[in-house]
This record gives sequence, structure tokens and C-alpha cells, in this order.
Amino acid sequence: MLSRAYKGKTVFLTGHTGFKGAWLSEWLLMLEARIVGFALDPPSTPSLFEQLDLERRIESDIRADVRDAQRLHSEIEKHRPDFVFHLAAQTLVGPSYRDPIYNHQTNIMGTINTLEAVRRSGHECVVIVVTTDKVYENREWDLPYREDDPLGGHDPYSASKACCEIIASSYRRSFFDNEADSSKAPRVCVATVRAGNVIGGGDWAADRIVPDCMRSLARGEAVPVRNKTATRPWQHVLEPLGGYLLLGARLAPAPPGTDFVAGAQRRALCTAYNFGPNTSSNRTVADLVQEVLKHWPGGWVDRSDPRAPHEAGKLNLASDKAFHQLGWYPQWDFEQTIQRTVDWYRAVSQRGEKPGDGFIGSLTREHIADYAGGCTYLRAAQASLAGYTR
Repeated sequence: MLSRAYKGKTVFLTGHTGFKGAWLSEWLLMLEARIVGFALDPPSTPSLFEQLDLERRIESDIRADVRDAQRLHSEIEKHRPDFVFHLAAQTLVGPSYRDPIYNHQTNIMGTINTLEAVRRSGHECVVIVVTTDKVYENREWDLPYREDDPLGGHDPYSASKACCEIIASSYRRSFFDNEADSSKAPRVCVATVRAGNVIGGGDWAADRIVPDCMRSLARGEAVPVRNKTATRPWQHVLEPLGGYLLLGARLAPAPPGTDFVAGAQRRALCTAYNFGPNTSSNRTVADLVQEVLKHWPGGWVDRSDPRAPHEAGKLNLASDKAFHQLGWYPQWDFEQTIQRTVDWYRAVSQRGEKPGDGFIGSLTREHIADYAGGCTYLRAAQASLAGYTR
């Protein structure tokens, strides 16, 4: 079903050199899409982007800043993509405190520049704007947040992402959803997506608990844990990416010879979606570390700092809207997610870095194939697609 939507199509992917961008690029290559990447250099060393040799394998690797509105418009005008996945962002809470201006310029103006480039280009397109579970006004309660709950943001990162949601909604209503005929889809279909705490192989960022675990365990050191009581909705990176791809496919114009999704249905899907894990995956940082240590034995040490800048203590997403409107729901539980993540890092650690031998690419594609091959919501979507064939 995804192959029918993306095969041979041009996908403009901002942030393709990052962790999620690299996984999404690899999946899109497996779907035979043409990828145009627009991003800064990889944000870490090592980086999954370089480990997968994506610079050589995608159609166009553009190294530029989403704050550069003219360059962004020029490239979108040149490539006229069928899909735009906007992932480029400053993605961490800590750095947003240290440099809030850069954080806001990148996240807020980067989103405006992307949407404005699509508007000015004037061609039909599907745009998926990726934000975060932290866009909600966090009340530190156990109830899950739904898409119509108030937006907020205590820290600069969360506030900037909440702004991105408002901006995307404004562009959608002001410029893309103003056709008189409500039975037709907008020329540009815009949706926003909010995921939980995404983990998986190949994340090498600083100040993230899973990369911190893997680096420490590979060196035989105790894992430093800064906020052991914080609760997060942990999910494997493939879970939200599958949701993004499914949503993009649902928003795309019908393939030739089908009535896949009517215009009014596509218009109704131009909104915000949570793609979070099952509630059983809402665990503390301490729970996550203990589960990691089941698969890679070692120890951990509490490095909590009461003077550290504020971070949310509890986060929980309700994803029933994605289930009812898209048919999406999580496939891997908390234990599977941790096992898959640790398996990836341990395999790479034990083998060692051997540039050019293709091992990391094969390992990553194997994880994607395992996920997609056993994915019940994709099988259901494929069955529904068959029903639309004339």
C-alpha cells in the first residue's frame, strides 16, 4: 500500500541527516521514492545518516539551513515534490534553554519558510509537519493528551513546537483550505504529527537517555541517569514513521484506476494526529534503564540534579484519533521496543565500524522489513485499498 503511494514520487525531506530523518529516508528508499534531502550536516558523530551511506544513495543531498527562506523556496520550486516531510528542527530541551533564539528561529521560522515555499511554488503537494508530544500545556497528570487539548510549552523547545502547530493550522486555513467546493481536497494538504519519546538504533545524540545507555555500556561503564522518575511514552522510531507514511498516503491524490480516498475524506484528514505508544509503554526513565540492562548487562548511577532546568515529569498521548481515522495503532510493546533497540546497538558494537561493508544498512533494513512485514495496520490498509479499485 505504501509502495503504491510513494514509488517513483519525489519526497522533499527536511532534516534528513538526523536520527528520524535517516530512518525515514531508508524506509522511503525501500519504497522506491525519489528523496530530496534538505538539512544541515549530521548533528552527531557517528551519525546514522553517514552509517547508512545516504548521501550517495538519495537523489539529492542539499546541505542548507531551513532558516534560509530563499534557498528553501528555490529547491522546492526546482524539485516540485509530491510530498514534503518537515522534520528539520532543534530537537532537545537542554539546548533550547542555552540558546532560545536559535531554537525559535530554527523551529518556528523553519516551519514558516517550509510552508511559505510550498505556497509560493503553487503545485499540488502533501505536507506533513512533525512536531512533538511536548506541544501540550503539560499539567503533570496521568490522563493522556488528545489533539484538541490546549497547546502550551514551559521550556523554549516545547513552546516553539506548539507555535509550529499554530502556524501549520493557520497556513492550512488561510491559504490551502479555502476552496469553495468542500467535496474536493485542498491543492496542498497539510497535517501535523505528534509522536512520543522515540528511540531505536542509530541515535547518537548527546543528553538522551538511550544513547547515553549505549555509549556507557559499550565502554563497560555505569549508565548516568539524570531524571529517573520522569515518565515518558517510549516508542520505537518505526512506529511514528509508519504513521507519518500512512497519513501521507491517505492524503495523496488517488492512484490511477482507483477511488482510493475521495477529496472530502482527504480534506478531513488535514489536521493534527498523535502517534503514541500503548499506555503500558508509559514508563519511568528508571524502568527503561532496567529493561535495557536485561539485554545488555551493566549498572547505572543516579545523576539527578535538583538545579537542572525544568523538564516535564509526565507525558502521555492518546492515539485513538489515528486509530479511528487512519487505522494506525502501535505494533511493538515496551519490551519489544527496548529489545529491538538494544539488539541494533549491540550488533554494531560487537562488529565494530567497518565503513563501506553495508552491515549497518542491512541491519536497519532488516528492522524496517520486520516491522512492516508484521504490521497489521498496513495489511488492513492494503485490503481497504483493494476495495477502492474500479
